Amino acid sequence: MTSLSDFSATAIDGTDTDLSQYDGKVVLVVNTASQCGFTGQYKGLQHLQDTYADQGLVVLGFPCDQFGNQEPGDEAEISEFCERNFGVTFPLFAKVDVNGDDAHPLFAWLKDSKGGLLGSKIKWNFTKFLVGRDGQVIERYAPQTEPEKLSGDIEKAL
Repeated sequence: MTSLSDFSATAIDGTDTDLSQYDGKVVLVVNTASQCGFTGQYKGLQHLQDTYADQGLVVLGFPCDQFGNQEPGDEAEISEFCERNFGVTFPLFAKVDVNGDDAHPLFAWLKDSKGGLLGSKIKWNFTKFLVGRDGQVIERYAPQTEPEKLSGDIEKAL
Protein backbone atom coordinates (compact mmCIF):
# COMPACT_ATOMS: atom_id res chain seq x y z
CA MET A 1 0.00 0.00 0.00
CA THR A 2 1.36 3.40 -0.98
CA SER A 3 2.08 5.86 1.82
CA LEU A 4 3.62 9.31 2.28
CA SER A 5 7.05 7.74 2.82
CA ASP A 6 7.06 6.45 -0.78
CA PHE A 7 7.52 9.99 -2.13
CA SER A 8 10.27 12.55 -2.39
CA ALA A 9 10.17 16.22 -3.31
CA THR A 10 12.57 19.07 -3.92
CA ALA A 11 12.87 21.39 -0.92
CA ILE A 12 12.63 25.13 -1.53
CA ASP A 13 16.43 25.34 -1.27
CA GLY A 14 16.80 22.82 -4.12
CA THR A 15 17.75 19.76 -2.06
CA ASP A 16 16.04 16.43 -2.63
CA THR A 17 13.90 15.46 0.34
CA ASP A 18 12.77 11.93 1.04
CA LEU A 19 9.36 12.21 2.71
CA SER A 20 10.08 9.02 4.66
CA GLN A 21 11.85 11.34 7.13
CA TYR A 22 8.32 12.16 8.38
CA ASP A 23 7.47 8.52 9.17
CA GLY A 24 5.61 8.33 12.47
CA LYS A 25 4.53 11.97 12.32
CA VAL A 26 1.16 13.51 11.55
CA VAL A 27 1.64 15.58 8.39
CA LEU A 28 -0.47 18.38 6.96
CA VAL A 29 0.28 18.80 3.23
CA VAL A 30 -0.87 22.10 1.72
CA ASN A 31 -0.58 23.60 -1.76
CA THR A 32 0.20 27.27 -1.16
CA ALA A 33 0.46 30.59 -3.00
CA SER A 34 1.81 34.01 -2.02
CA GLN A 35 -0.71 36.20 -3.86
CA CYS A 36 -3.98 34.42 -3.09
CA GLY A 37 -6.99 35.54 -1.10
CA PHE A 38 -6.16 32.64 1.23
CA THR A 39 -2.46 33.57 1.66
CA GLY A 40 -3.21 34.77 5.20
CA GLN A 41 -3.66 31.09 6.08
CA TYR A 42 0.13 30.86 6.30
CA LYS A 43 -0.28 32.44 9.76
CA GLY A 44 -2.71 29.73 10.86
CA LEU A 45 -0.56 26.97 9.39
CA GLN A 46 2.46 28.29 11.29
CA HIS A 47 0.34 28.41 14.47
CA LEU A 48 -0.56 24.73 13.99
CA GLN A 49 3.13 23.92 13.50
CA ASP A 50 4.08 25.87 16.63
CA THR A 51 1.28 24.36 18.71
CA TYR A 52 1.61 20.70 17.76
CA ALA A 53 5.19 20.15 16.56
CA ASP A 54 6.30 18.81 19.94
CA GLN A 55 3.52 16.23 19.73
CA GLY A 56 4.53 15.10 16.25
CA LEU A 57 2.85 17.38 13.68
CA VAL A 58 4.69 18.78 10.68
CA VAL A 59 3.17 21.11 8.09
CA LEU A 60 4.55 20.81 4.55
CA GLY A 61 3.96 23.70 2.14
CA PHE A 62 4.05 23.13 -1.61
CA PRO A 63 3.85 26.39 -3.60
CA CYS A 64 1.79 26.10 -6.76
CA ASP A 65 1.23 28.55 -9.62
CA GLN A 66 -1.64 26.71 -11.34
CA PHE A 67 -4.46 28.86 -9.96
CA GLY A 68 -4.64 32.38 -11.33
CA ASN A 69 -0.84 32.78 -11.49
CA GLN A 70 -0.87 33.54 -7.75
CA GLU A 71 2.62 32.14 -7.10
CA PRO A 72 4.72 33.90 -9.78
CA GLY A 73 7.97 34.19 -7.81
CA ASP A 74 10.94 31.86 -7.78
CA GLU A 75 11.78 29.69 -4.79
CA ALA A 76 14.05 32.28 -3.14
CA GLU A 77 11.31 34.93 -3.39
CA ILE A 78 8.67 32.54 -2.03
CA SER A 79 10.85 31.52 0.91
CA GLU A 80 11.71 35.12 1.79
CA PHE A 81 8.06 36.22 1.49
CA CYS A 82 6.86 33.44 3.81
CA GLU A 83 9.52 34.10 6.43
CA ARG A 84 9.16 37.89 6.33
CA ASN A 85 5.36 38.10 6.32
CA PHE A 86 4.30 35.05 8.30
CA GLY A 87 7.35 33.79 10.18
CA VAL A 88 7.07 30.44 8.41
CA THR A 89 9.44 27.84 9.82
CA PHE A 90 7.73 24.70 8.55
CA PRO A 91 9.26 22.97 5.50
CA LEU A 92 8.54 24.56 2.14
CA PHE A 93 9.18 22.88 -1.18
CA ALA A 94 9.90 23.96 -4.73
CA LYS A 95 6.89 24.91 -6.84
CA VAL A 96 4.84 21.97 -8.06
CA ASP A 97 1.82 21.31 -10.23
CA VAL A 98 -1.03 19.68 -8.35
CA ASN A 99 -3.36 19.03 -11.31
CA GLY A 100 -2.87 17.83 -14.86
CA ASP A 101 -0.33 15.62 -16.58
CA ASP A 102 2.59 17.23 -14.76
CA ALA A 103 1.09 16.94 -11.27
CA HIS A 104 3.65 15.97 -8.66
CA PRO A 105 3.24 12.25 -7.85
CA LEU A 106 2.58 13.13 -4.19
CA PHE A 107 -0.46 15.19 -5.17
CA ALA A 108 -1.68 12.53 -7.61
CA TRP A 109 -1.65 10.08 -4.70
CA LEU A 110 -3.26 12.52 -2.25
CA LYS A 111 -6.09 13.24 -4.69
CA ASP A 112 -6.60 9.53 -5.39
CA SER A 113 -6.73 8.85 -1.66
CA LYS A 114 -9.26 11.57 -0.88
CA GLY A 115 -11.30 13.02 -3.72
CA GLY A 116 -12.88 16.40 -3.25
CA LEU A 117 -15.75 18.42 -4.62
CA LEU A 118 -14.16 18.25 -8.07
CA GLY A 119 -13.33 14.56 -7.80
CA SER A 120 -9.64 14.01 -8.28
CA LYS A 121 -8.86 17.66 -9.05
CA ILE A 122 -7.68 20.26 -6.58
CA LYS A 123 -9.99 23.26 -6.70
CA TRP A 124 -7.65 26.07 -5.57
CA ASN A 125 -4.68 27.09 -3.46
CA PHE A 126 -4.59 26.02 0.19
CA THR A 127 -6.26 22.64 -0.24
CA LYS A 128 -5.08 20.66 2.78
CA PHE A 129 -4.49 16.93 3.32
CA LEU A 130 -4.05 15.46 6.80
CA VAL A 131 -1.85 12.36 6.80
CA GLY A 132 -1.69 10.07 9.84
CA ARG A 133 1.33 8.60 11.58
CA ASP A 134 0.91 5.51 9.38
CA GLY A 135 1.45 7.61 6.24
CA GLN A 136 -2.17 7.27 5.07
CA VAL A 137 -4.49 10.17 4.20
CA ILE A 138 -7.02 10.83 6.95
CA GLU A 139 -8.88 13.83 5.56
CA ARG A 140 -8.96 16.49 2.86
CA TYR A 141 -9.98 20.08 3.55
CA ALA A 142 -11.23 22.76 1.17
CA PRO A 143 -9.19 25.91 0.50
CA GLN A 144 -11.58 28.06 2.53
CA THR A 145 -11.25 25.85 5.61
CA GLU A 146 -9.17 27.90 8.03
CA PRO A 147 -6.23 26.03 9.57
CA GLU A 148 -7.61 26.65 13.08
CA LYS A 149 -10.61 24.44 12.21
CA LEU A 150 -8.27 21.45 11.82
CA SER A 151 -7.15 21.39 15.47
CA GLY A 152 -9.65 18.72 16.55
CA ASP A 153 -8.73 16.35 13.74
CA ILE A 154 -5.02 16.97 14.31
CA GLU A 155 -5.37 16.27 18.04
CA LYS A 156 -7.18 12.98 17.28
CA ALA A 157 -4.45 11.97 14.83
CA LEU A 158 -1.71 12.81 17.31
